[in-house]
Amino acid sequence: MWDSLPVTSLRPQVVAHRGASDREPEHTLAAYLRAVETGADALECDVRLTADGHLVCVHDRTVNRTSNGTGIVSTLELAQLEGLDWGSWKKLSQQHGDFGGESPDVVDADSERSHLLTARRLFGMVADLNRPVQIAVETKHPTRYGGLVERKLLELLKEFGWDRHTSVNPSPIRMMSFSALAVRRMHALAPTLPLVYLVERRMPVAMLDSQVPAGVAIAPDVEMLALNPKLGERIRARGRELHVWTVDTPAQIRTCLDSGASVIITNRPAETMKTLDEMLVPA
Repeated sequence: MWDSLPVTSLRPQVVAHRGASDREPEHTLAAYLRAVETGADALECDVRLTADGHLVCVHDRTVNRTSNGTGIVSTLELAQLEGLDWGSWKKLSQQHGDFGGESPDVVDADSERSHLLTARRLFGMVADLNRPVQIAVETKHPTRYGGLVERKLLELLKEFGWDRHTSVNPSPIRMMSFSALAVRRMHALAPTLPLVYLVERRMPVAMLDSQVPAGVAIAPDVEMLALNPKLGERIRARGRELHVWTVDTPAQIRTCLDSGASVIITNRPAETMKTLDEMLVPA
């Protein structure tokens, strides 16, 4: 058992990366429903723009890895993408025992686990929940559509009344990107919306400050944080929240706790919450 730590603050928020993507096909409704059922505080999704202007929850530039089709997401229309099977690749891995023999909860294999998920449908699902759940939306760049991605996201947020964030009426949405330009663009479009700058290579904290506006959270990957133990402290000393991705093991969770992370993004939300409960005990 891992040594426990005294609780000195609220535990980090647990964010389900592409849903409960360890158990269900990533970015499907089934993955997000399972994450909610296991108690995840927030959901992470990647969004890309289709050829006919719809935001869809797909990580890769192409559909090849996570569907039975081929092609570039941005060149396909929504109807073409909806005609693909987005779940069979994961079913095959489950049949091969990737989950220790545990069967997933029963869901309709022809809907929640196999259909393309649009950002609008994901937002609608979250809006209908009986508890607050946040969504971390990553806009993927580079893309042929450039800033249109952020503008389309803002249009959708306005439909849900989520484009403004205040202490009295907080938005459940935060926007994230590896593109500093996209983060700055979203700040200009929606100045009060929480933002996160994702980083995947070493960069002086002072340089991070020059890339994005004050108040934007910084999110290094967990391996970067493990190799640079003072990085989290330096980020927090600048008045920025520390978010960390993608955190799936007890050792990585410990790294996040030691660094003062506010947010842990994980493929394994249920196991991560259990480990946090074991590591964090009342003082």
